[in-house]
Amino acid sequence: MANSDASSAPLDPRLAAIRNFEGKYPKQLWWLFLSEMWERFCFYGMRGALTVFMMSQLGLLEKEANLQYGAIQSFVYTMTFVGGFFADRVLGFRRSIVWGGLLMVIGSFTIAASPKELFYIGTSISIIGTGFFKPNISGVVGMLYHDGDSRRDAGFSLFYSGINIGAMLGGFVCVSLGKNYGWNWCFMSTGLVMIFGLVVFTSTSRQLEPLGHSPLCGPDQPPTLGTIEKVIGVYAGSLLMIPLVLLLVSNSTYTDYFMWTVGPVVLAWFLWSMLSCTADEAKKLVVALVLVLFSIMFWGIFEQSGGSLAIVAENNLATSETDTLPISINNSSNSVFVILFAPLLGILWMKMKDKEPDSVVKFAFGFLFLAGGYWVFQSLIRFADPNGHSSLAIFTTAYFLVTVGELCLSPIGLSAMTKLAPRRMYGVMMGMWFLASAYGQYVAGLLGAGMASDDPNATKLQKLQSYTDGYGQLAIYAVICAVLMLALSLLLKKLAKGSA
Repeated sequence: MANSDASSAPLDPRLAAIRNFEGKYPKQLWWLFLSEMWERFCFYGMRGALTVFMMSQLGLLEKEANLQYGAIQSFVYTMTFVGGFFADRVLGFRRSIVWGGLLMVIGSFTIAASPKELFYIGTSISIIGTGFFKPNISGVVGMLYHDGDSRRDAGFSLFYSGINIGAMLGGFVCVSLGKNYGWNWCFMSTGLVMIFGLVVFTSTSRQLEPLGHSPLCGPDQPPTLGTIEKVIGVYAGSLLMIPLVLLLVSNSTYTDYFMWTVGPVVLAWFLWSMLSCTADEAKKLVVALVLVLFSIMFWGIFEQSGGSLAIVAENNLATSETDTLPISINNSSNSVFVILFAPLLGILWMKMKDKEPDSVVKFAFGFLFLAGGYWVFQSLIRFADPNGHSSLAIFTTAYFLVTVGELCLSPIGLSAMTKLAPRRMYGVMMGMWFLASAYGQYVAGLLGAGMASDDPNATKLQKLQSYTDGYGQLAIYAVICAVLMLALSLLLKKLAKGSA
């Protein structure tokens, strides 16, 4: 935060004590990922149920479900930019996290009260809540480290692993509750675990010492009347946004207009903000911007998991309507692999020391593994029987490969944003990173809808053929991105001067 963390001011002794930790990880990291873990249960539980719920309960066809999934997810990540912006300028990370968590609880319980009738209004409230919660807790993780601390990537990898425990549980539990006991129980569970996450954060936040307070007043200063008015204004403004978000998510035709407007505006604002930076800061922000832009394509391919791959799991891997194993594996296998391999990859980066590849090369590796995964997804058609049922083992193997790709990109990207951005721009930079995810989700919905069969009477085998043909194309796109990243790596490394 500006008051306690500015590079020009003496370092607060309490903050120095946090950053001068011994060992591989600061102790505060464990409480932060435990808080975020339950937010991920809430988020991934609802995400994993979205497409199945919309098709089975709201009557959407495959193309419509893919587009609606992309619209909802894109607005979730778009709101992270808003949440990061107001955390940097008004609320601080602590208030933002608590406010976002409360809205997520309210949104979950709203849907649970009447899933069919209140789905969109509850989803809208949860979208705004996630926007305030998600980017800011990641920003706090970055603040636990001194600039140049080589342990930062390993810390983010551990954080990424820990929070995926929540994603794994949410992916298994929520869709199973919905299909077997009623959808109100699915959404009730996400609200209950989010309450627990809030309790963990509020009860342990004192260990963050001066970190995360409002930039409008120091951590040891009482808030002024003007500060209180601005904080209340942000709370009120976020509530007033609910009708607008409801309008946008309940009709995916509005998504195009919104996404084609907000992106250019945010990009222009970001470039304008760079004018006030020093030359070195501006160069590093250019590198961050390149990573952000490439991540859009990565997430557009990767996030088929909530759309087209969920449909494939439901239609082409399940043995009966009551078989929840394939959709549960679709929702959770990625998280299981993250839990198993993220710490190992983090340790590998530390063991490599001077030979460790920079962030840009790691991104290229991420795209190559992503391509390998989608070539395996493409092979599902070769293992399909005449009824269109294919191999769950092949499906799971593909998820292993795309997960390795994710681990080469996502936690590294989170870490790179905090290394490349000035500390006064942490919240906004995290918002930019997650805004790129918003566009990735938007692209994912468009790609998924484009791969869906146009024939409503198509057989399961024909539908699988349509999706797997598309997966082969996505693999080619991923390879092209990997080659471009490798070609740019030397230039970007020079701009970052070793920071990335």
